[in-house]
Amino acid sequence: MLPAYRYPSDTNDREWELLQPLLPRPACQTPKGGAPEKWPRRRIVDAIRYITDNGAKWRALPADFGIPWRTVFGYFSRWAKAGVLQHILDQLRRRIRLRSRRCPWPVRVIIDAQSVKGAETVSQATRGWDQNKMINGRKRHLIVDQDGLLVDLLVTPASVQEREAARTLLTRLHARHPEIVLVWADNAYGGEEFTDWAQRSLGITLKVVPRPKDAEGFIVLPKRWVVERSNSWTMRARRNARDYERLMSHAEAHIQWAFVTLMTRRLARKQPQPEAVTATLAAAA
Repeated sequence: MLPAYRYPSDTNDREWELLQPLLPRPACQTPKGGAPEKWPRRRIVDAIRYITDNGAKWRALPADFGIPWRTVFGYFSRWAKAGVLQHILDQLRRRIRLRSRRCPWPVRVIIDAQSVKGAETVSQATRGWDQNKMINGRKRHLIVDQDGLLVDLLVTPASVQEREAARTLLTRLHARHPEIVLVWADNAYGGEEFTDWAQRSLGITLKVVPRPKDAEGFIVLPKRWVVERSNSWTMRARRNARDYERLMSHAEAHIQWAFVTLMTRRLARKQPQPEAVTATLAAAA
């Protein structure tokens, strides 16, 4: 039973209907067996989403969740390590694309990197200095589809070059999604050697979207603006406004949880019926 007071980051009933089947089965329901879980899965998911959305410390998890913070963190860590979040994202993205009458799996994606400051909890071994952005911290490498939905990501020290991280990320992406044949990127991913490697080794065409030479200040660039918007979606979750994580895998998990929340809420919205849309347009004419 849900508590009387709920936080804005909590799942609604429709969101939980989408998420529950995508979570791993409890140990007691597997052939290996195990003790029944003590805490409701929905409250655990709500607690994780609260931490990601509000940027709170794990130890500061509100007591009205009724679950020890170590238990919530344990689920967060295990699901991240087991690849549960990537599976959830793949299935949610597939449903969104099908609802939009698009191919369930993207064949064209956009890649970009974003440097963020690292807190004092980020070790020297996992942080670096981004000379271009003048930031000491970590770098997030995101691959999104043409709707801006997360396909894959990699978190590295900020000193790692975009092309270096992209080799690892694109190789992993190709193994999971060999149907992807085109990647749009900015000038940081240019260079004949890298584009030739992507085409020769992975069968991926890397197309650089250059910034106009005479452009000054901010300018919206075709395709690239999509991933820039995705970066802003990531930063809406306050835990992602700065990198606080000791492990880079946990930094990736908080980004994934931000997109899980975004996708479930998008799917939970009521779709307007074609007749209603037609009537609205006719009334406005």
